[in-house]
Amino acid sequence: MDKYIEMIRIRFLMMLAYRTNYYTGILIYSINIGAYYFLWNAIYGGKSEIEGLSAIQMTTYVAVAWMARAFYFNNIDREMATEIKEGKVAVELIRPYNYLGMKTMQGLGEGIFRLFFFSMPGMVIVALIFPIEFSADAATWGLFAISIVLSFLINTQLNLLTGITTFFLYNNTGLIRAKRVLIDLFSGLLLPISFFPGWAQEIMGFLPFQGISYIPSMIFTNGFTGSEAVEGLIIQAAWVLILVIPVQVLWVIAKKQLIIQGG
Repeated sequence: MDKYIEMIRIRFLMMLAYRTNYYTGILIYSINIGAYYFLWNAIYGGKSEIEGLSAIQMTTYVAVAWMARAFYFNNIDREMATEIKEGKVAVELIRPYNYLGMKTMQGLGEGIFRLFFFSMPGMVIVALIFPIEFSADAATWGLFAISIVLSFLINTQLNLLTGITTFFLYNNTGLIRAKRVLIDLFSGLLLPISFFPGWAQEIMGFLPFQGISYIPSMIFTNGFTGSEAVEGLIIQAAWVLILVIPVQVLWVIAKKQLIIQGG
């Protein structure tokens, strides 16, 4: 376990060396949140609430969704694609650790860095500019913390799946881009899932994307409370376990594919 913790530390230090990029990122995310704030203000047009969310809850939802993205987002799919194309993965496979576990820990190290140097200061800046409502309930913060960790695991497993496909497609750049668009759209980042038509909500209920952004953001804004919040966590945990299966199966097949390519 020590070697995986060391990977988290190394990735954190690597990100620290290029922290200026994330300071500018805070500005960009703040502009995005500001644009959505004025857009939703126009949409609400004096209405007290839409789909169970008040205007201030929607502002909070947007801010939390974008800042949470900084934590769960990572580029391990692109890194895996590069390592596979360049043949570096062959060297990684003979090292004394699990390759997928190593990539997950690297993603976690990146997420922890973003949390402290991007999400937290970003939320403070955004809260000073826009009306955001923070819950005073410790239970809400606790549920949100659990939910955001689960969202990281779901997103990372989807990235691992996308990265592994490089063994078969060789150039999966288009797939990686398409995956990111799908996640941003269907995770509730751009639009809360409750705002979609009923038939679309039913379809998305069978997909893992809701566990990435929608559930944690709804918990934070008290859009989900009590049993709804617990049910949301159960859905997230279920998807974490479900996604383990295709990741491991595809990884076993991919390693055999590597041996065939090499021999």
